[in-house]
Amino acid sequence: MTGPIVHIFPCLKDNYGLLLHDPATGETATIDTPEASRILAEAEAKGWTITQIWNTHWHPDHAGGNAEIVAATGAKVVGPREVERAAALPDRVLTDGDEVELGSLTAKVIETPGHTLGHIVFHLPEHKLAFVGDTLFALGCGRLFEGTPAQMWDSLSKLRRLPDETVVYCAHEYTTSNAAFALSVDAENADLVAYADGVKAKRAKDIPTVPTTIGAEKRANPFLRADDPKLQAFVGHPGDVVATFADVRERKNKF
Repeated sequence: MTGPIVHIFPCLKDNYGLLLHDPATGETATIDTPEASRILAEAEAKGWTITQIWNTHWHPDHAGGNAEIVAATGAKVVGPREVERAAALPDRVLTDGDEVELGSLTAKVIETPGHTLGHIVFHLPEHKLAFVGDTLFALGCGRLFEGTPAQMWDSLSKLRRLPDETVVYCAHEYTTSNAAFALSVDAENADLVAYADGVKAKRAKDIPTVPTTIGAEKRANPFLRADDPKLQAFVGHPGDVVATFADVRERKNKF
């Protein structure tokens, strides 16, 4: 049995377009809509027809292309209610625990407030895939535009509980700057040092650093390590997970 195909390509300044294709039925979803013309062109080049739009949150670089893609393809839109802040209300509003089908594929919805209050993640457990939008990045996490540090830590903790082998597609190529920051707070982490070296090698050849895996992020991403005693001690909040996470996030904001 052929599994899902994920096609990744750059959009805008530093976004990634993501097409999820089910070979068994021919259905294709675009995960968010950062640049409609580019997404439509990539699907056409693949010989795929976009049948669904899966939105993770409302920000314009994630939902701003919805109308153009719907007009071109008739695709149905699924996503959190907050998408109506940037586009039409989704055809189906999703909340935590819902399931979404794309042909023979099934994704489970995980609510991950923090970056925005309605942010969701699409997790395909059978295929060990997760589309995480702007909640989790390779060696980073999203800014807290709407949520609190406690909310974001809880959301990241949900993702941290996924199997280590879960392949994670995030929405931006931020990893070079994320690696530089991570090393500023966790320089003795051998896994991080090796990860950062790999990032440098990939970007030198213009290779995407996405996807990553949950296991790699658990070992190296400081935003998933706020419960690590060494990191807590370094930022001055021993025993306090949320304060450590908040401090690390604020340091990144100013980095």
